[in-house]
Parts: sequence; structure tokens; C-alpha cells
Amino acid sequence: MAAKSKTLVIVESPSKAKTISKYLGSSYEVIASVGHIRDLPKSKLGVNIENDFEPEYIPIRGKGDLIKEIKKKAKQAGKVYLATDPDREGEAISWHLAYLLGIDINSPCRVTFNEITKNTVKEAIKHPRGIDISLVDAQQARRVLDRLVGYQISPILWRKVRKGLSAGRVQSATLKMICDRENEITSFVPREYWNVVATFKKGQKFDAKLMEHKGKKVSIENQAQCEDILKVLRTGDNLVKEVSTKTRTKKPFPPFTTSSLQQDASNKLNFATKKTMMIAQQLYEGVDIKGHGTVGLVTYIRTDSVRISEEAKAKAKAYIEENFGKEYVGNNFFSNKKKDIQDAHEAIRPSDISLEPKKIEQNLTKDQFKLYQLIYNRFMASNMAPATYDSMSVDIQNGDYTYRANGQKMTFDGFLKIYNASSDEDKDKILPKLEKEDKLELLSVDGEQNFTQPPSRFTEASLIKELEDKEIGRPSTYAPIVITLTERKYIKKEKKSLLPTELGFVVNDLMNAYFKDIVDAGFTAYMENQLDDVELSKANWKTIVREFYGPFEKELKVADSEIERVKVEDQLTGEICEICGKPMALKTGRFGDFIACTGYPQCKNTKPIVKELDVKCPQCGNNIIARKSKKGKTFYGCSGYPNCNQVFWYKPVNEKCPKCGSLLVSHKGLTCSNPDCEFKK
Repeated sequence: MAAKSKTLVIVESPSKAKTISKYLGSSYEVIASVGHIRDLPKSKLGVNIENDFEPEYIPIRGKGDLIKEIKKKAKQAGKVYLATDPDREGEAISWHLAYLLGIDINSPCRVTFNEITKNTVKEAIKHPRGIDISLVDAQQARRVLDRLVGYQISPILWRKVRKGLSAGRVQSATLKMICDRENEITSFVPREYWNVVATFKKGQKFDAKLMEHKGKKVSIENQAQCEDILKVLRTGDNLVKEVSTKTRTKKPFPPFTTSSLQQDASNKLNFATKKTMMIAQQLYEGVDIKGHGTVGLVTYIRTDSVRISEEAKAKAKAYIEENFGKEYVGNNFFSNKKKDIQDAHEAIRPSDISLEPKKIEQNLTKDQFKLYQLIYNRFMASNMAPATYDSMSVDIQNGDYTYRANGQKMTFDGFLKIYNASSDEDKDKILPKLEKEDKLELLSVDGEQNFTQPPSRFTEASLIKELEDKEIGRPSTYAPIVITLTERKYIKKEKKSLLPTELGFVVNDLMNAYFKDIVDAGFTAYMENQLDDVELSKANWKTIVREFYGPFEKELKVADSEIERVKVEDQLTGEICEICGKPMALKTGRFGDFIACTGYPQCKNTKPIVKELDVKCPQCGNNIIARKSKKGKTFYGCSGYPNCNQVFWYKPVNEKCPKCGSLLVSHKGLTCSNPDCEFKK
């Protein structure tokens, strides 16, 4: 009977299991399912359309031994708690675990917590509940819809365009947005316009912009118009017509949601969305902090809510008053874009505000510190007072023309004391003391030619904002969307901009012609709202799938019969095949890009793509190049191979270890490539 006394707690990740295990003590055993353990099969559709879209779940390949181990431990345990993440995906994992372990889903078996701290976890264990089937059904609906779209459109693209292509419900709508933006840029016709700026003096110099003529907005379309206006403005008196002063406030931003964290980390830290989520997950699951043990540093990282618990607010305000003064304490109210969905989750915030970023910096990697500091400062700033400015607006009259000058001075920094959110518009711009009817000295007045600019290409940050504004997908899906579109070669990244490839345009054109609903942003947002209704128990998930599938099935038949074979031109490299003399082209294979002869299958000559690093081999002085192993793993070796066999498994940098003189490599910051040297930077 002794073996039965332990309580088994199942979570998703091993690192989370390790953290929670330390909190719960020896009467609990905490193990990880390592994500999903049951899913739709990869080899077939896995949705029984004839049987009302019933999913055909199977254990995930390779997890047989893990499932046996979980079943064995569950049998030995006195109680089993399912403590997967507190969202749709986590609820579904718990539901699948309950099925495999024979647990009644209505029994108190489900445990959730928004942060992984000792008190929160222990308190959650005291209040188990049944599995929320509405959350599970919302996840099932998404999974089935995505499978129906992906597994039935993708084969058509394989046959008609190229092997290895794919289409997805949210992915295709996102690709259309990127292609549409590129088409706008390509078709954009610049329009000329002119601005007139004068420099005046009244004790000090200041600039003013020409705004009105006879009370109407000035519009100057060419140089001739501008010269005519300048002739008038260079004569006559310039008198102050009106001076208005007011106090302007700049309010802090709300604490982070998943989406706003991804955007801010992209803009401020230059982190890709995938990297942001990976590091945020590490901070959530727990980091070993000297003197504190393993601590989950931030609350749950997948949330659409800006809500903060009253307890967390009170602690933040007490901290602000103690460290900055009472005047810095804010009383801000932030509301969610959607009232009902996921409001059970708080916004992303630090779990313990006493763990200031600088105090624990030595326990974190560089990237963990940067992201934690961003989350910490944003949360603290959201509880601080607004910044205030004294602003002045001055209208200056010259005959029928009116200039305007704006000035301001910050009178209180408020939340800007800790959060970098100021822009050029917020900088101090001091105007001289001016009064109505003051006569001003004109120092110069000139016209400047401008042209209207096309819309900017999307960056990851601006794409996420657009997806969120249009209610396409969910924050947890934003990173996979960009990764999938890039891996399929539908889009590419130039500096920070995302732009479609020729292949992306071809696929988008076909999708636009035959699957208008799938690529339509409005329809995709409508489907997201339908999934939300399932979560809120307002809709039946199979009804939603049924209504979607009727028209979609007809579109599939039309597309398959009407689409003719589309040839996508090879991207030539400029090299000539040394075997047959035909051009070499860029190709994509299982392990990434390579160069191949366009004479295939008659000529099967292929080459790897060599990426040279600006780093010399420490053994022979040749350049180090990036290579791929047979399993597709990137490593770095000497270009002089086989004469020189120098290899690095992490990317070397042009910097030597101060201790032993070996090259440093980029791994958890910078570390020495010499395995016998423990130098880290």
C-alpha cells in the first residue's frame, strides 16, 4: 500500500516537471508527457468525414514507451492530477491523458496555475476541477478544420505546382496579406508634394510649417506653385495670431499579451517571434536563481488578456511608491479587446517583483535577461502615472497664409522613468515666450520637395499587429505561421522585411482563384470567432465544421479539375554544371537548400550551398564555412577539408578566449571552443 500513497502530477515539459517537483515535495511525483501524446495520424487525413467529422486519434509515433511509463506510474499512484498548461491546447492534452489513463473527465483531476511559484502551485493542487470540455472542443475544432484544409488542398498543390508545398487555413490568409502588400508597393505611383517651412526669431530661433491659405489646408503639388507662394511669403509682416497652451499626458501601455510581447521584443530586442516564445517559455517554466532555488519568473505566456490580479497590482504600487515616490503611482485601467476569451489568464507579468532584473542578471543568459527586463519594466510601467508635458501651439499670420509651430516640455516623466516608450514626438521642443500680435523676424522661408511613399513591407512585428487587428489566428500561432511560410519558400526575409517569392505569388494566385474563403481575412476572423463561441459553450464544434465543409468540398472538386499544371521557374545561381554544361539552380530538399543541375534527371550533379564566415581557421588560416551533417544539423568546418579537419558545432566568432587563446563560439552568450577551458562571456 505504501506505493499507492504518492500523488502523480502530469505536466507537459520536463523542465516544468523539475520546477514543480521541488515545490510539492516527496509525497508527489511529477512527470512530463512531453507535449501531446495522442494526435491525428500524419500518414492520412485522420478525420472520418462520413462519421460527422469524428477525429481518428492515435498515440504519437515514438511515444509508446513514454505512454507505458505514464500508465504504470498512474496505476501505482493514489491520485493523478493533470497539470498541463491553462489553455485550449493544455486542456486537450489533459483530455487525451484522461482517455489513455481511464480517468473520469468530470472527476476533480485537472489542476491549473497561471504562474509556477511555490504558493501558486500548492494552492492550485488544493482546488482540482473536472476537464473543461468546451475548451477541449474548441481545440478539436481548430485541429480538424486545419487538417481538412491542409491535407486536402496540399495534395492539389503537389500535383499542379511542386512537391512539398502546403496550404493552411491561417497560413494562406497570411500569405495573401503579404502578397497584397507587395502588389500595392509594386503598383504604387508616387505623387509629388511640397512643404514650406519658415525660420523665425523672437529672442531665439524656431521653425514653423505653412498650414493654411484663407482658412483651408494648403496643398502644394509642384515647384511652380511653391515658388509663387514663397514670393508672397517673403514679403509682408509675420504676426502671432494665436497662442494656445495645454497640458498633454502620455499614458503607459498595458502589460504584455502574447502578441504585444512578440511585437515589442521584435522592435526593441530584434528577436524573431520563435526566439521570443522559446525564451519566454524558459522564464515561465523556471530558472535556477541563487538563494531562491528554481523559480518561474513570469506568468503564463499565452494570453490575450491585459487583466492583472488585484494582489499583483497592490504589490506593484507599493513597490513604486517605495522606490520612486507616491507621485509615480498610477491608477490605470486597461480593457481587453475581447471580453470573454482567455480572461481567466492574466497578462504576462513577473511572478515576483522583488526579483528585479539587475539583481538576478548573473543567473540568466543574456537573452533571458533582456526579455525578462522587458516584461518586468512593462508591467511596472503599466502601474505608474502618465508622463506629462506642457505644450504650446502658435499660429503665425502672413496675409492670407497661416504657419503653425508646436513646442512642448516634459514636466513629469512618470512611467517613462523605467520604460523606454518615448518617440521624436515626445522630445522637448522649446518655443520662445510669444504673445498675440507679436511681430516676428523672418530669417528664411523655403520649400522642400517630397513624394508620397508606398506602404512599408511587413516585418514580423507589423505582421503580428495586422494579424491581431484583423483577428486572424491566435498569438500562439503567429510564430509557426511565419516559420511555415519561410520554410515553404513562399516568403523570404530581407533585413527585417518579409516579402513574397515567385512561388509564394503562384500559390497565392491559385488559392485566391479557387479558395476565396480560405484566403479571405474576414472569413478567417469569422472562423476564429466561431472557435471562441465553442470555448464559451455557445456553439457546437461539429456544427461549425459541417457548415464549413459543405462549400469547401465543392471548391476542392472544382480546383482539382480546373487547375492546370503550373511551372515555377528555377532560381538560377549563375553557375554552370561542370558535368553537362547546363545551368545550376537553387533547390530545396529534406535538409534545406542545395544547388542542383537543371538537367536532372539526366544529370544528377548536386552541391551544397557554402556560407563563408568572416572567421579564419585557427589551424591553417583558411576560411571557416557552414556545412550540413547527413542528418541536416548545421556545423562549422574549415574550407580546407580534407587537408584540415577543424570543426565547431557552434558558430565561431572572430574573438579569442582570453584564458587559452582558442576561438570563442556563440553558445549561451560566448563560450570557449576548447572543451578543457570553462571561459564564458
